[in-house]
Amino acid sequence: MITVDRLVNVLGGYGVRLFGRPEARSAWLRSVAMPEACEHHVAGDLLLAVGTCSIDEAVRWAAAARAAAVLVRPAPDTEGAGEADVERKAAALGHRHGVAVLLADPAVSWSQLAGVVYGLVLESRETASGRGPTDLFALADNLADVIGGAVTIEDRLSRVLAYSRSQQAGDPARLETILARRVPDRLRELFQQQGVLARLAATDEPVFVPPDAGHGLTGRMAVAVRAGRELLGSVWVTCERPLTGAHRHALADGALTVALHLLRSRTSADLERQVESNLVTRLLEGSTDAATAISRLGLAPRTMRVIAIRAYTPDDRHAALLLAFEEATAGFGWSRPGRSALLGDTLYTLLPAEPAEPAEAARRWIRTLHAELPIRVRVTAGIGAPAEVTELPSGRQEADECLALHESAEPGAVPPAYDDSWDDILLRRLRATARTGRIPARGPVPTLLRHDSSHGTHFAATLRVWLECQGDLTLAAERLEVHPNTVRNRLRKMGELTPLDLGDARQRLAMTIMLAAAADEPRR
Repeated sequence: MITVDRLVNVLGGYGVRLFGRPEARSAWLRSVAMPEACEHHVAGDLLLAVGTCSIDEAVRWAAAARAAAVLVRPAPDTEGAGEADVERKAAALGHRHGVAVLLADPAVSWSQLAGVVYGLVLESRETASGRGPTDLFALADNLADVIGGAVTIEDRLSRVLAYSRSQQAGDPARLETILARRVPDRLRELFQQQGVLARLAATDEPVFVPPDAGHGLTGRMAVAVRAGRELLGSVWVTCERPLTGAHRHALADGALTVALHLLRSRTSADLERQVESNLVTRLLEGSTDAATAISRLGLAPRTMRVIAIRAYTPDDRHAALLLAFEEATAGFGWSRPGRSALLGDTLYTLLPAEPAEPAEAARRWIRTLHAELPIRVRVTAGIGAPAEVTELPSGRQEADECLALHESAEPGAVPPAYDDSWDDILLRRLRATARTGRIPARGPVPTLLRHDSSHGTHFAATLRVWLECQGDLTLAAERLEVHPNTVRNRLRKMGELTPLDLGDARQRLAMTIMLAAAADEPRR
């Protein structure tokens, strides 16, 4: 079950355009109908007008089927009309009959269009546990009825995807897992110690977990859900002793069925992620019409923040980032506040924000994302300032620079936002310019820096503090933890080394900038 708007967003990548009844974008699509060769009167929310190139006929079929939308692939030169005439005709017919008309590119095959449509409408259903087909719950109920235990279906990160409704055969550990929507850390540690998780990763054979009263376990059987060699998740059923015979076969067969459902769901999710990622990337690069791209993403044309994120573990710098991208894009587009793209080793998210809104909302989003990842994953992030949709490339640069600040900060530091870190970013830019040799190599500041390096003096640091204190000798001495006369003597010796006109405001400003661009020196 999805909306017309979400379907159009995905099919737009295949050249499909929506005409007529723009208000139909919010209509729900729960079923798909396709006319038979001998019977055109079928029923469904979305009609695939296979067998006709006529928009008139397709719309009549859709009206008869009481469909909210019809997908038609018109002939390249329908009735000798030009493209603009075809579009106007589609809009007029759709408005007259109350049907949203989706025009497909004639170069795209019906088999390809039908595959995408069926995958999206029939398999992309959202449940209380997040993305996943709702019939996983029905499958869990069926397994529970056959085996006689309480069933839980989990993904590869031990997050709950579905569970059987019967709680009679459950135990406290299962109830805690369902309420938290993921296996508690203490239970995962127990399963790791017992080698359960390692055996699930290595074999397709069901694994028995013995009862453990201390952890609220009455015993259970688990089997891996796998697609080829890839572990997709697992199925767990409570039982007092290892399953045998028909019950064991039922559990193994159930795992194969779950794998099929998860693969179908992931295919649908990947289609949507691909479209979303492409649109976000083009916005960040400034290579598309911003208003159109924002509309296709289902967002209002308002100010946004760009968030840049990197996620990794000490052992792997790639898997955690992919998990973060999957979490950021979990759920339907309309149910998420932001839109995301994965570029290189960085996850970018566009998050709507008011112009004067503080960055705390973005930080909460980052914390929520981090909480959904495994404990060992380290997340670093940077937050750009609120930007108009046409300014998102600049917002990306700001987010990247804030990300660099966070990566060099102490562990546990709050992700910086450009609003309150612009001064640090300016200094980093100045230092980067200095390293490329694009500032003067001669003058008061370079001379003092070279003298400090050769003779172990502290002239540059003294001059910097004196300038920051606006010439207040007493305050500068306190900050340097020396006597005021020491500051005075250092300034005199600096004047002997290089022309130092401290009474010239322009020279003071230039020296302040050059000292800021130089590497930090001890302030003594």
